[in-house]
Parts: sequence; structure tokens; C-alpha cells
Amino acid sequence: MTPVTGLPPAMADCKDDVTPMLSQYVELCEQHPDALVLFQVGDFYEAFCEAAEEVARVCEVTLTQREDSTGEYPMAGIPIDNAASYLERLVDADYRVALADQVEDAEQASGLVDRAVTRVITPGTVVEDELLAAGSTTYVASVVERETDDGERDGYGIAAVDASTGECFVTTVPTRGNVREELDRIQPNELLVAGDAPTVDPDGNWMETEIDAELFEREVARDRLSEYVADPDRRIDNDAEARACGAVLAYAEYTQGDDGPLEYVSRIRRHDHRDQLRLDAAAIRSLELFDNRGAGSRATVFGVLDETASALGRRCLDRWLRRPLVDRAEIEARLDAVDALVGDGIARSDLHDRLGEAYDLERLAGRISQERANARDLRALYATLSIVPELKELIADIPALSDHHARLDELRDVATLIDEAITTDPPMELTEGGVIKQSFDNELDTLRTTEQDGREWVADLEAAERERTGIDSLSVGHNQVHGYYIEVTNPNLDQVPDDYTRRQTLKNAERFYTPELKEREDEIFGAADRADSLEYELFCDVRATVAAETDRIQTLASVIAELDALCSLAIAATKNDYVRPDLQAAAAEPSIEIHGGRHPVVETTQQEFVPNDTDLDAGGVAIITGPNMSGKSTYMRQVALCCLLAQTGSFVPAEAATLPVLDRIFTRVGASDDIAGGQSTFMREMSELTEILHDATDRSLVLLDEVGRGTSTADGLAIAQATTEFIHDELDALTLFATHYHGLTDLADERAGVHNLHFAATREGDDVTFLHRVAPGASSASYGIEVARMAGVPTPVVDRAREVVASTTGDASDSDAAADTADDAAGQPAADNDTTTDPTASAAADDALADALADQTLDAETVAAVAAELQEIDIATMTPLEALNTLDELRTTLER
Repeated sequence: MTPVTGLPPAMADCKDDVTPMLSQYVELCEQHPDALVLFQVGDFYEAFCEAAEEVARVCEVTLTQREDSTGEYPMAGIPIDNAASYLERLVDADYRVALADQVEDAEQASGLVDRAVTRVITPGTVVEDELLAAGSTTYVASVVERETDDGERDGYGIAAVDASTGECFVTTVPTRGNVREELDRIQPNELLVAGDAPTVDPDGNWMETEIDAELFEREVARDRLSEYVADPDRRIDNDAEARACGAVLAYAEYTQGDDGPLEYVSRIRRHDHRDQLRLDAAAIRSLELFDNRGAGSRATVFGVLDETASALGRRCLDRWLRRPLVDRAEIEARLDAVDALVGDGIARSDLHDRLGEAYDLERLAGRISQERANARDLRALYATLSIVPELKELIADIPALSDHHARLDELRDVATLIDEAITTDPPMELTEGGVIKQSFDNELDTLRTTEQDGREWVADLEAAERERTGIDSLSVGHNQVHGYYIEVTNPNLDQVPDDYTRRQTLKNAERFYTPELKEREDEIFGAADRADSLEYELFCDVRATVAAETDRIQTLASVIAELDALCSLAIAATKNDYVRPDLQAAAAEPSIEIHGGRHPVVETTQQEFVPNDTDLDAGGVAIITGPNMSGKSTYMRQVALCCLLAQTGSFVPAEAATLPVLDRIFTRVGASDDIAGGQSTFMREMSELTEILHDATDRSLVLLDEVGRGTSTADGLAIAQATTEFIHDELDALTLFATHYHGLTDLADERAGVHNLHFAATREGDDVTFLHRVAPGASSASYGIEVARMAGVPTPVVDRAREVVASTTGDASDSDAAADTADDAAGQPAADNDTTTDPTASAAADDALADALADQTLDAETVAAVAAELQEIDIATMTPLEALNTLDELRTTLER
């Protein structure tokens, strides 16, 4: 972001001559050169000059002109009462916004009202509820390169903090590639960098913020950490972690307007990437764990599993899915808990209902600790504490949840204090009374009694004065300017008693007060003002007492979050007919055995889903062939997801499953160009393949889909075969390899650990039916031309493609049909060494289709129109369904 603060150059040169208010604005802009300063003027946040132009453009508010002794300059403002929606627009536009509030009462100021920046709102440090989605996380992160004592580079320290919840963690990873992997897992909104910070891939979905390099210095960082943890060396593994953590904490303090530590960041956790199932960006994306470019935001793995009742549980489930376990005992413990809830429907339902009453304790604790919580926040905390005894009772007889039962702290002292002090339905404002309960404080009760007695006396005054004066139209009233008054209309002024003193003259009446009314007024207003002030003091004392228990509140929040996540997994398992997986013994060679496996997301989007078995021995490589759209990619993903869900602690979509504990899942599935990074589809494919071949182990699962398709047929087949041989011979990784290179299936005869699977289809005439059923052996055809016809490619193109295939490979259609008929009749696939089909028939069909398209005669205007539309298409972001629909539209254009 280019800073847009301060005055235009012409005015900046003479800023000493501008008005005091504008000079104050400029000083604040200079103190925050990387932010857009919004300056409180009464009920509005105002921006001036360049900043005003940006606010007007982004927030779509009117750009006005302000005129003073310096001349005219732009001004734009947003109402403070409705600031959240405008601030959200500015943050979404990647602006940092510094809020300069009036920190002095305008009525008591002798001159210019004092203002100061109280908050800096950035994408990574948002804490306002109005700007945060329920259950979301908002991280600011930093990366520091680690050096050994002799100056050698030795990995990277990474730290992240969520300023809205106080969650803070650090980790160390060995390589630059691992840095990107960890950042993809964290998904920070903001990344802090300094002049010598290590370069991170530029295509991350975060804002980069350059901060003072001093904040990354070793001693500065360790001094800051010592304010958060008693012994940093016990909690932080190395200097790189300490420097990264110190920097993010310093930045969080700066944005929250605090001069000292953030009290609610009371625990700094260490993650070790070796203690979790590793998932890089490619795996997270291709397995569609959190994002799906198809229809429906819930069409993701997280969306299927998310039956959480609270924001706490949603964040916990998100963390679990991003960091699956690798410790067998921890996985079994989580599965035991889910199993117990699956088996007890009443407890599960009641637990879910009670958890739905829990407020977001993590964010409440942050607001309370920062003195930003109002009375309603404290009542929300009380409401959550009120359900804890019920939660304990519900899980008391569930052995698998005994640890959670023991950690459920009812915080009775805190709950009692809040209930005794804070009214049941308090107002939003803290300074206008109505916050503290009667009988909580004797002095406050006395003041309220004095105020109430006085108001009752005033209420009775009108009747008494009418009787005393004989003026039936006399009335008693009150306004903010003149206080209490007795109003008498002009025709009755001759009846006004001598003790009336004139207070205000109106057109048709006069207003008076009496000495007794003035005395009562002073008593009422004095008591009310003192009561309001005392209420605020009492509330602050209560809030401070609660804030002292932040650590206990956060511990309780963690337990409630875990219970909610476990309950969510149990509900998803019951709702979707999942089964508990059996984990292999740690000493066993890793293998995968799944009966009736399903894809957890795809099955929810289709009326019927065909389950499939998987039997992959240790070090096994399965070569999977079959037509496009037959289910190869879905099958591979469902195997990976069953493994991933099991290590998350979830049941899996299958009839039965025996699974290993994997160390990593690799996916080379799908393809898209990295245009910004200068990588073609093939180059990106090879880069991802390189990482797999370097890092995979015998406890890794590797999914390869159409590797080598981005180059010539000969080169692609050679790369695919060499890759398969290397994985089999050197890595022993569990591997599923989907391909159209039928020649690759010959490896099953050459290597004991390689076997063939295929997805069959039947054809009647020109109609192809995909069976979506996996079976042993290699496929006898790919049906590329038939798929093109089904997608709507013009008939002349399809016919020409068939002619080319026939001339290249023989009568492919007849031989494919014969092979399919034989397969269906015998219930078995064609033999791996089937000689009726050329191993490169699929590639030949693709080439034939391309040639046929090139031969199609079209008028120049139509070609130009289609070409123009093609240039506008972003293929990398299209779903298969969107691509087919677009292809159909283009076909229609060509046939007109």
C-alpha cells in the first residue's frame, strides 16, 4: 500500500502555518506514516487532503471541501456510530487504519481537544467483533532465518499471533519450502518483514508489512518475551523463534494501542512440524479441505465435518484439520472420545445443545483483558459459565472424556461476582447508569435512593402547586439546558406566587423555579452524576477482577472448544454413516485397506455414489487407468481423505478401514499456470513432482494425476515411467498414479510392488456409461472422443477425430467396444498386455481431436468472436462443470 497520509506537498511545506487542528492531524500522520489516519471530530472520523480522497473512493462517501485560513482542501468523514462497515471496506482494500480518538472531554478542554491514536486496524490485527467472522482466525505472522554459532544458515523460525483471541505459537522449519508450507497452513492475514527478512513466495494471500528491523533483534525480542513468559528459554527453542515471536508481539501491542504486554496472550505454544501430518499448499488445495471453487461454500471437507455449535469449536476443528496428528496414542484418544459420543445419542444431542449457548470466550477474554469489554460482555461470560455445570454432568459418565471433565473449571467465584454486580440486561453504554445491580454497593444505593426520592417529589409537585396557586394549567417539566421548571401561561401570570423566580421566557408562557425546586434539582442531578460515575468505577473494578482470571477463562475456552469439535465429528460420523478406522500397529509396515470407501464431499453432492475398495500394500504403487470423468481423481482423493480424517481423529466414510499413521500426504493433482510467477502448467507440475521425489518417505502417501501430460507424448510417458520406477525402487511410498499412458501399465509385469487398477465403462453405439467402479487390471480404452462428444464438441469434429484415430491405430472404436464387451461378460478387466489397443491410443485420440478441430471450417467473424471470449476466460479458476458449460456455449456459437 502506498501511504496516503498528511497534507499535499504544497501545504506540507508550510504546515506550521496551518490551523491548530490540521497541524495536530499532520503530526499524527507523521507518527503513523504507514497508515491512513482517521481523526475524530465530534461524532465523525474525518480524513483530510489525500487521505480524504482515498476514504471517499473506498468508502463511497461524499468528498467535501473544508476552508480555513490556509485555503480549501478535501475532507471526507464516516460516522463513528456506524464506523465498522466503512473500516471493513478500508481493511479489505489492504489499508492500515489509525483511529485518532478524542482523549479529552471536549466540554472541559481549554483549547484544542487532545487526540491520540488509540488503535491501528490492520488485516492481521483486527479485534472488533463487527469486522470478524464468527469462529474465524486472524493471524499476523513473521519469519526469521536461523543462524548457528558459526554463522551457518540453519532453518527458519516462524511465529504467529491472533490479536482477537490471544493465541500465539512458534515453530522452526528446516527449509524455505517448509516456510511456505507452514504459512499455507496458518493462512496469516498479514506477514511482517524487515529489510533483511527472508523472501517468501509472493503469491500468498496476505499483506506484507515492513516494520522496524530493530524489533527483530535478539535482545529486543527476548526482553519483550520476558514480559509474557517467565523463562523464554524453556518455551522458545532458538533465537530465530524468539526474534520472530518478539516481532509479532511488538506489532500486536502497537496496533492495540498498548504500551505494555497484552495480558491475554498468556500462553505461547510451540509446534513441531514433525509432530503433525504435513500438508503443503498443493495438498490443502487439491483435497479441497477449506476451499472449493465449485458450487456451495460448504462443499469442502471442513464444511462436511463442521457441525460445531460455537465459534470456539469451529476454530478448534479448523486447527485440527490443518494439523492432523501423528502420535498414535493421541489419535486413538480422540477417536475414543468420538466413538463414545457416536454411541450415546442422548448425550451427544444434549451436549451439542448446551455448547450452542457458549459465547466466544477467547475473544471475550481478550476484550476484558484490554478493558474494552462492556457490561453485556460480562453477562455473556456469565451465561457461558452457567452451562459449565451442565457440561460436566453430561460427560461425567463417559470415560473417554474424563480429562475434559477434570479440566472444566466452573469459575464459580467469577460467575458469582458478575451475577451479583451486573444487571441482567445492561445497556451498551457504561457511563449512563443502569449497569450495577441494586444492593451491590451501599453508597450507590444511597445515591440512587436520593435521586429517586427527588424525582418522585418533582412528580408530585405539579398537583401540589396547582392546588396552592389555583392555576389549573400549571405544569412542571424538565429540559437539558434549564433543568426543572414550573411553567405558567401568560393569562395566569398575575396568580404567580412571590417565591417563584423567573427562569425562562417563552412566547406564550413563563418558566419559574422555587428555592425548594432548585434544591431538589441540585440533589437529583448531583446524586445522578455521582451515581453514574460510581457505577463506572465499580464496573471497572469488577472487570479488572475478572481480567485477573484470564488464564483460567482461556483454559476453559480450550476445553469447551475441544468438546464442541469432538461433538461435531461425532455428529458428522452419525449423519454421514462413517466408521471408526483401525490404526495399524506402529511397528507394522504401512499399508492401506479400505472397504467401501467414499469421498466425504462428493457423496454429499450426488444422489448416488459408488463406493470402492482400496488395498495398497507397503511400498505399493497402483497405476490407475480409465476414461476421463470415470472417477480416477475422486478415488485417489477419497483414499487420501480417509487417511487424513483418521489422523484428525474423525471417523471415515467407509464400511471398514485399516490405515497407517502417515507422515505426509503429497498431491500432484490438477494443473494450472502460475502466470505471475512465470511458471507454465508443466513447469509447476515438475516443481511439485520434484518436491515429492525429494521428500517422500515410506510413510508418505503420494497421489499423482496425469504426470507428464504437459509435454509431448513420448517425453510425458518417459517422465511418468521414470517417476514410477523411482518411487517404487527408492522411496517405497504408498502411491496412487492415475494416467492415460497405457504403456505405463507394463510396469506391473516388471516390478512386484506395482499393480494396475482401472475404471471401466460400457458403450452402446455412441453412448458411454461410466460405472465409477474400480477393478484390478488395466483399462482397454480412454474414450476421449466420446467424452468430447458428450461435452458438446460439434459432430463434424468428433467424426473427423474418429477417422484420424482409425487411420493411426486401426479401427479403435471396434476394438475398444469388443474389449469392453469381453470385460463386462467376464466381470474382469482386459489383460494388462492387451494387444488389441495401442498403448498410445489415448494420446492418438487427443491428437486426432485437435487435428479435427483445426480442420473445422468456420467463418472468420465467428472465429474472432470465440477467440475473444476465450481470452477472457480464467481457466485456472474454473470448475469442471463451469468449463463444460462454457465449452457448450462456445460450441453453440460455432454451430450458428
